Amino acid sequence: MSDKNEFELFREMMSDVAPIKQDTVEDQTGSHQPTEAQLARQQAAQKLANSDPEYLSLEYAQMVKPDEVMAYKRDGVQDGVFRKLRLGKYDVNARLDLHKMSLEKARDEILRFLKQCQRMDVRTVIIVHGKGERSNPQAMMKSYVCQWLQQISDVLCYHSALRHQGGTGALYVMLKKSQEKKLETRERHLSHRP
Repeated sequence: MSDKNEFELFREMMSDVAPIKQDTVEDQTGSHQPTEAQLARQQAAQKLANSDPEYLSLEYAQMVKPDEVMAYKRDGVQDGVFRKLRLGKYDVNARLDLHKMSLEKARDEILRFLKQCQRMDVRTVIIVHGKGERSNPQAMMKSYVCQWLQQISDVLCYHSALRHQGGTGALYVMLKKSQEKKLETRERHLSHRP
C-alpha cells in the first residue's frame, strides 16, 4: 500500500470525527493541598531545646508507601557519615517504639525522646514507626514521623533501618551535639593546649 492510499484511508476513517472544543483536564483526585501556613511551618525548623509539640503539624503530611525506603540528609552532613548511618555502622544507643500510639502521642514522645537523647549526648537512635500496611491511609505514622524529623533542626539525617532492626518500619536517626556538649568539648580541648 502506498503512502497516498494510507493517507486517503485515514481521511476516510476520520471524516466523521469532530475536534474537541474544551481540551483542559480538571484534577478529580481530591488530593489535599497544604495551606501557605502549613508550608511555612514545614519549611521552618525547630530546635529540640525549645521545642513545642504544637509546632509539628498533625494536619498534613506527604504520604509515603509502607515499603518505601526513607532517607533524609541535611545540607552539610558528609556523605561518608550518611553512608555509615545507612549501613547501620553507628552504635544505636537508644530506641523509641511508636506502635499503638496516636499521632499526637507519637509527636510528643518523639520530641521528649530526642531532647533526652541530646541532653545525654546520645547521637544515634532508632525510631520504630512501623510500616502501616493496615492503617488507613497506609503508612500514616511513617509519613508523619519522616516529616516531623525534617522539621527538627537538630536532626542531621535519617535512613530506613537494616532489615534485622526493623527495615522500612524503622529509622536510624542522627542528632547534632547539644550546645552544652559542644561547649564542654571546646573547653576540654582548650584546657589541654600547652
